[in-house]
Amino acid sequence: MKAFKIIFIISFLSIGMKTDAQSIYKKGWIDFNKNGIKDVFEDPKAAMDARVSNLLSLMNVEEKTCQLTTLYGFARVLEDEFPTPNWKNRVWKDGIANIDEHLNTIWNQEKTHTPYAYPYSVHAESINKVQKWFIEETRMGIPVDFTNEGVHGLCHEKATPLPAPIGIGSTWNKALVYKAGTVVGREAKALGYTNVYAPILDVARDQRWGRVLECYGEEPYHIAEMGKQMVSGIQSQGVASTIKHFAVYSIPKGARDGDARTDPHVAPHEMHQLHLYPFKRVIEEASPMGVMSSYNDYDGVPVTASHYFLTELLREQYGFDGYVVSDSEAVEYVSEKHHVAKDYKEAVRQVIEAGLNVRTTFRTPESFIEPLRELIAEGKLSMKTIDARVADVLRVKFRLGLFNNPYVENPKEADKLVHTKADEDFSKQINRESLVLLKNENNLLPLDINKVKNILVTGPLADELNFTFSRYGPAFNPSTSVYQGIKKYAGSKAQVNYEKGCDIVDPDWPGSEIIPTPLSKDEQASIDAAVEKAKQSDVIIAVVGEDEKRVGETKSRTSLGLPGRQFQLVQALYATGKPVVLVLINGQPLTINWENKFLPAILEAWFPSTEAGNVIAETLFGDYNPGGKLSVTFPKSVGQIPLNFPFKPGSQAGQPGAGPNGYGNTRVLGSLYPFGYGLSYTTFEYSDLVVSQKTKQAQSTIDVSFKVKNTGKRAGDEVVQLYLKDKVSSVTTYESQLRGFERVPLLPGETKTINMTLTPDDLKILDINMNWTVEPGIFEVLIGSSSEAIHLQKEFEILPLND
Repeated sequence: MKAFKIIFIISFLSIGMKTDAQSIYKKGWIDFNKNGIKDVFEDPKAAMDARVSNLLSLMNVEEKTCQLTTLYGFARVLEDEFPTPNWKNRVWKDGIANIDEHLNTIWNQEKTHTPYAYPYSVHAESINKVQKWFIEETRMGIPVDFTNEGVHGLCHEKATPLPAPIGIGSTWNKALVYKAGTVVGREAKALGYTNVYAPILDVARDQRWGRVLECYGEEPYHIAEMGKQMVSGIQSQGVASTIKHFAVYSIPKGARDGDARTDPHVAPHEMHQLHLYPFKRVIEEASPMGVMSSYNDYDGVPVTASHYFLTELLREQYGFDGYVVSDSEAVEYVSEKHHVAKDYKEAVRQVIEAGLNVRTTFRTPESFIEPLRELIAEGKLSMKTIDARVADVLRVKFRLGLFNNPYVENPKEADKLVHTKADEDFSKQINRESLVLLKNENNLLPLDINKVKNILVTGPLADELNFTFSRYGPAFNPSTSVYQGIKKYAGSKAQVNYEKGCDIVDPDWPGSEIIPTPLSKDEQASIDAAVEKAKQSDVIIAVVGEDEKRVGETKSRTSLGLPGRQFQLVQALYATGKPVVLVLINGQPLTINWENKFLPAILEAWFPSTEAGNVIAETLFGDYNPGGKLSVTFPKSVGQIPLNFPFKPGSQAGQPGAGPNGYGNTRVLGSLYPFGYGLSYTTFEYSDLVVSQKTKQAQSTIDVSFKVKNTGKRAGDEVVQLYLKDKVSSVTTYESQLRGFERVPLLPGETKTINMTLTPDDLKILDINMNWTVEPGIFEVLIGSSSEAIHLQKEFEILPLND
């Protein structure tokens, strides 16, 4: 029956794909505007600027305004899976800029589920059918840019899953991230998508913020390096990468996004050196074709209505030449939340003047295009401005080749190109490399499957799967829970038991975080049941943390402890005297101070994807040696926040215990785990640091080399990290900054020489006059295995220009 259904779908999609004798499809070109003439914009050999200019000259106002908004796909805004006669009565009869998430399927949104997402070839045919309508049934025939999300892997049914970006960031593996980008880009291209909304380049500086899991981390250089690889990988496949969220989005006041989405407290130097740095680097070095503007303000000005952000910074300073889409409701918030426009129509005027190209939100295209056309008719928006915004959109469509080959050329190939066996293996590997070993007292890990005969797997996340899927990733892939993965790994060698122990949260949560409530009889009974099984076990594997309902957009937290009754469960398990291995499933750092002090082993898994159980089992039992490093600081208490790397001198210092200005301590100091931290089942040794300068002038490069050796008995990966300290500068800058890293695989006893190069850009600071410059003075190179574990250091000097 299923096979018949698939054949029927494919047959249905083929209807209408044939053209008549007066075909617009010519040899080597397409007559998009159906006038029988090869116009310049239709000539694949013509220069791109000439094609854009020619097309603009032939478009009317209705067609131009339609290139400035998104049509959200099926079940969001678009009511139809395929074109209907009524489309001729809708605004997109004159074209559309892009269609977002059409027929992709979101795992937990049933209304989006559709038979046209899978098999993959069916989706490719479906996109062709929609594209065909726009090319053949609109006057100018301008192709659509089909967009889709892709931060956890492509957001499409059964596409290749990736771990959450915070896990990807924890790999510190640039080559791996580039490959992840190529997978996402290849799958998008094969399925008919031409633009992927990824990566997220936000700098996660407040650990309470719900979207920490969707960021690579807290350090701008690290994010820039990861982001550059992801963009390059995606765009190597002939699709656009749209980076987000520009700008200063990731530090809302008190971590509150939700209904707030306003008022980031960020000073100008901090904004440029931390929050804008990844965007600047990635735009200059990887040339993404898209940018998503954020819905927050900066210093009272909504970013989406800011000429400074969208034009002066983005285009004039950074050189961005793609098109800017708004985050959902960013345009509406200009009047409705920020109140800097008297009404929505005025908000539309402000954002177009500022530099926005395409309004993207879950509303009809008419809701933007109608007021836009009124503004033009009233003389409140000039056609020169409109033409400039439309030209940016058209330029990307030409760059994507949509005016040469607008269709998926061979839809059936999609079944061979999406989620292959090699992709499945890669998905497992990136999940492995995202794991971070936080504690391993007395080398409890790896466990020996031949010596532990009775294993208890417990905790509310032990047999849970929802964290392996994402609103921004693939749907419906088979998934393995941690319990099932361990049970499968153990086979007949050990008895693996399961007991949930408690729910993720208690009924009064999150209120119970500030006013504790006693355990109910049922809650106590659940913990007692886990304890009874724990007493009969050789080892306890407790899988705790957060699930997808506790982490994500609008879900900032008040506390960062284990939610609900999980802490009481862990304490009760520890009291049995049996060794407890804590496996953390979480989207943000947790303040697990008691757990770190008393439990012998802790493995950070973040939000892994569908191979979670298998990968975690392999790691706990030693088939894989974890080598990931934290890309975000774990504070001991939310009262320490902000607590991050990098930081200004003295800003995270202690308190004087004696003297005229103070005695006694009133604060908890230091991080629980610092930025860059992570353990291994083996050990490493650093030596022979050499810092070589050709000259001591500011524009010279500095070559750095050192050796790292695996001094243990297991093969393992070490993430070597280079930090740079500017000893004296014209403005207070950071204590040190990350300026190089590499993930290095080493066999037991093996030594490798690591070579890195510092460029003038690595030495630059934003000086007292807000200019990026390399100031003369003494710099210190610090080589370490984390931001705090520094093993080698050496100085070099930059002389004044006239020396």
